[in-house]
Amino acid sequence: MYYKKALAAAILLAAAPVFSQAMAQSTNVSSMPASTSLPASPVVAESGDCSKGFLSRFAAAYREDAQPADPNAAAPKRRAMDAPFDSPPFPGSEWQMGGVPAPIGVPDTNSTYPLEKALGCTKFGQWMQRNRIEIYGWLTPALNASSSSFSNFPLSYNTRPNRGELDQFVTNITRVEDTVQTDHVDWGFNISNLYGYDYHYTVTKGVFSNQLLNHPAPSQPSNGKIYGDDPMLFYGDIYIPWVAEGMIVRVGRWLSLPDIEAQFSPQNYLMSHSILYTVDPYTQTGIMTTTRLNQQWTFQIGVNASNDTAPWNHSARPSLQTCVRWVSADNNDMLYPCINNWNKSDYNYNNVQMYVATWGHRFNQHLHMQTEAYRMYGRNVPGFGPYGTPGVAGSSSLPGTAGAFGIVNYLNLEVNTNNMLSFRNEFYNDEKGQRTGFATRYSSHTLGLTHWVSQDLEIQPEIRYERSYDTNAYNAGKKDYQVVALLDAIIHY
Repeated sequence: MYYKKALAAAILLAAAPVFSQAMAQSTNVSSMPASTSLPASPVVAESGDCSKGFLSRFAAAYREDAQPADPNAAAPKRRAMDAPFDSPPFPGSEWQMGGVPAPIGVPDTNSTYPLEKALGCTKFGQWMQRNRIEIYGWLTPALNASSSSFSNFPLSYNTRPNRGELDQFVTNITRVEDTVQTDHVDWGFNISNLYGYDYHYTVTKGVFSNQLLNHPAPSQPSNGKIYGDDPMLFYGDIYIPWVAEGMIVRVGRWLSLPDIEAQFSPQNYLMSHSILYTVDPYTQTGIMTTTRLNQQWTFQIGVNASNDTAPWNHSARPSLQTCVRWVSADNNDMLYPCINNWNKSDYNYNNVQMYVATWGHRFNQHLHMQTEAYRMYGRNVPGFGPYGTPGVAGSSSLPGTAGAFGIVNYLNLEVNTNNMLSFRNEFYNDEKGQRTGFATRYSSHTLGLTHWVSQDLEIQPEIRYERSYDTNAYNAGKKDYQVVALLDAIIHY
């Protein structure tokens, strides 16, 4: 734990100069390759000056990233349609696709963040550069003020009301395979570790799950230790350019494919998550293939151990996962239907059958929307058969089928290069209460802003109102509505 606290302290100290330059224009990471250099300046020279100490170079990198980007920087080569969005201010520049670091044919546009720059003068950093290995992460502290006093659930991840929280402290070590070229096999990998309150939602059974599943906490809105650790991603990729227009084979643990929202803070339009996302699967572990048929069509199919369950755990159930993504020729529409989990087994841990589709539409470069809907259910779920107590979820002595339906829409506006607005509306029906604990229909409405102070610092305020219609589902069953104001900061390192 000491190294985590020490690194977090170093990040906050090094980030201090960024706040004094809050109006500086952010670096456009969607149009610059990771290796792109900014114009020569004393700041740039200092961040790469090997006569300086590590912490001096680390701090200089934050000052460097607060400078305007080079408007003449060449865009990296790509073997795909043009990026439909600007990032920043949007969290990503491509139409969504899970199971790959980026759609096949899109170059690696990860920024070179301060830690990697500061390591550039070390033998380890130079070895990483030679092998195209990247190391970076972020710290996400958050605040919320809520009309609830005990629990904000099913709002996530900030379940504890009226407090500050360390949502995420994430470290990524990755190599992104080059799918722009077509003349050789390439490889990639990702190891991502998450520490913070958000582990309550991301843990997979059989991977450090005792800290959550075997620690009852009746005085808290969620069971488990308050803060925990989750090795969120661990996978290897092989890119084979000669299968159709390129195939990626992934083995390991990956993020669930179809959602608009994601587990990691920087990958979201808003700080909080929809109810639809909060109670659906988070990760799968197995083998997955992604094949580009042409620029418009991509096909994915794989097998895994079922949702949020490791293959070596007794709750594992072999499951099929498959998706198709289509993008229109004008790049203004995207359809992404998925069978996110299918097997013939009864419910066990989070083994739900799930059918989901996402539609995205771009009105112009600055305005687009995305809509996601799903149907999921578990078979023979204990406690959800007939003759239960009306209005009490899981009160039957018999097993039964328990399902849920949800639909969510995001409307996203680029205000300028540093700011975006997102308005999210959703409807969710937890038919028997198996997903949220309450058999009711919900609606939620969220408006939020993302402000990029620099490429290393994002600030996200938002306001959210939600209701339950058939029973009191908020504040642990005491209210039928909830109003929450939230704020977080994403500090990249």
